Amino acid sequence: MSVRSKICGITRPEDAVAAARLGADAIGLVFYAGSKRHVDIPTAQIIVAALPPLVSVVGLFVNATAAEVQTVLTQVPLDVLQFHGDEDDDFCRQFARPYLKAVRVQSADDIQAACTRFPGARALLFDAYHPQAYGGTGHSFDWTLLPSALPKPWVLAGGLTPDNVAQAIAVSGAAAVDVSGGVESAPGIKDAGKMAAFLQAVRLAA
Repeated sequence: MSVRSKICGITRPEDAVAAARLGADAIGLVFYAGSKRHVDIPTAQIIVAALPPLVSVVGLFVNATAAEVQTVLTQVPLDVLQFHGDEDDDFCRQFARPYLKAVRVQSADDIQAACTRFPGARALLFDAYHPQAYGGTGHSFDWTLLPSALPKPWVLAGGLTPDNVAQAIAVSGAAAVDVSGGVESAPGIKDAGKMAAFLQAVRLAA
């Protein structure tokens, strides 16, 4: 069975097109002003318009208000929402879209607790913990903390690169992976060669 892949932190239409052409299943747009990979609504519209059909578009939010999320949804056709802040299940599920909830992992308890706290999540996204950052740090966590079976689908993120993603999949058993900084030449600027190598490694690992 294939491993699904998402290239997050897209800021340019040419990078979105390259990711799709190389075989990414989804791209991520960051609507969080505190991120180096933040996009505004007009830029997001241009990126989405450039994509071929059947590539999912994921919108990432960090502690946004409901009104802020709705404003984006009325102007950008997002398929999935991804919440990286302190949002609870009730907040995340109010927008009539499937949602992913990011969990910053420090211990195995964080993983199990998230399955209970977010019953409405389409999937959980396990990322590295950082005390001052909500993802995109380039750090990984101990993949052996992930149990062999969880009651919810999940995505592996955090510090993945073309060089380590195959090992990450082998150790964790991930069915989906999410990369951002690991395929960049600079924050928000994707490197087509790195994206190709990453996606090839994912295919071979599967």
